[in-house]
Amino acid sequence: MDVFGSLRSVLKIDDVCVDNNVFRLHYKVTVIFLLACSVLVTSRQYFGDPIDCIQRDDIPANIIDTYCWIHATFTLPRAFNKTVGVEVPHPGVDKFTPGEERTYHKYYQWVCFVLFFQAVMFYIPRYLWKMWEGQKMRNLVLNLNNPILSDENRDKELNLLVEYLRRNIGNHTTYLYYFTFCEALNFFNVCFQMYLVDAFLGGTFSTYGLDVLRYSEMDQDDRNDPMIRVFPRMTKCTFHRYGSSGDVQRHDALCILPLNIINEKIYIFLWFWFVFLAILSGALMIYRLCILSLDQCRDRVLIGRAKLTDKDDILTILSNGDAGDWFLLYMLCKNVDPLHYRELVHRLSNPDKVDQDSDNDEEKKLINDDGENYPMVPTLGQSEKK
Repeated sequence: MDVFGSLRSVLKIDDVCVDNNVFRLHYKVTVIFLLACSVLVTSRQYFGDPIDCIQRDDIPANIIDTYCWIHATFTLPRAFNKTVGVEVPHPGVDKFTPGEERTYHKYYQWVCFVLFFQAVMFYIPRYLWKMWEGQKMRNLVLNLNNPILSDENRDKELNLLVEYLRRNIGNHTTYLYYFTFCEALNFFNVCFQMYLVDAFLGGTFSTYGLDVLRYSEMDQDDRNDPMIRVFPRMTKCTFHRYGSSGDVQRHDALCILPLNIINEKIYIFLWFWFVFLAILSGALMIYRLCILSLDQCRDRVLIGRAKLTDKDDILTILSNGDAGDWFLLYMLCKNVDPLHYRELVHRLSNPDKVDQDSDNDEEKKLINDDGENYPMVPTLGQSEKK
């Protein structure tokens, strides 16, 4: 139940946004895809028949299947260059002599576990950011993401938020640095994942996508499918046992690996997806460096985001703050209703107006306490008195 609860937390859409679209590609799209693939491979591996070996001797089929599953099967690199049906029965399968170069496919029984481990790795930056963020944005937004608020509640929550921002100006740099660190972690993680899968598949993943593209453009007669090299359907397995005379006998078996039909499609998609994520995350890191170092870049980004807010009000606030304050205002802009945000920025850039509004509220409260007529529109003081 805990697993399904965690999966639901990944799938649900948060009402308060504390990251960006690229971040969500890492911890939502990628994690969901990897978990789905892990479940698919696991179901076929442990509730189906992941390997089926055939041989002409009297060894029971279940024994040879178990042995070849544990000790891994192999193909011969030279056999991939021979004509199937004429020189060899299947790609990579041929007679071999002891000491000849062989490629063992030891990854076969570990694919489901590696996919699950990768999903966990892609979720770690999200977990760290949630821990460091500590629902700060949710606490600041209050109910200002709701466009339908009474004037009384809106003014109360705006005044609370304005007071917080005025007292904590310059104190949000760590908040920005934590987020930037998690973005950088996303970038380095996807690069590490490409290296990890390449090592897992025996050094064939780094050029896997390019090889497939080249294969699709080749003539039919010259084609040598790279997916068959990495994920062969038919492989060989050698089983040794004692014969009746006490000597060691070698038995060759031909093994079918049905899961490789699924594996090849999973990893060709992952190759292109990881490359796409790496490029996108790298571009985002360049953008983040510009944000951290260039004031004009921050100004333009926030002005472009807050289209209903007065440009001069935004520039006034940013001139008195740093990159951390900009980041907090940017995140508030993503979560607060545009009209409420416009009023928030206006009050921040005009502190005298906020003080005047507070004095007016106090004046109205004193008038009410003296027994004079209440105004037609209730004030915060009147609400508290009731």
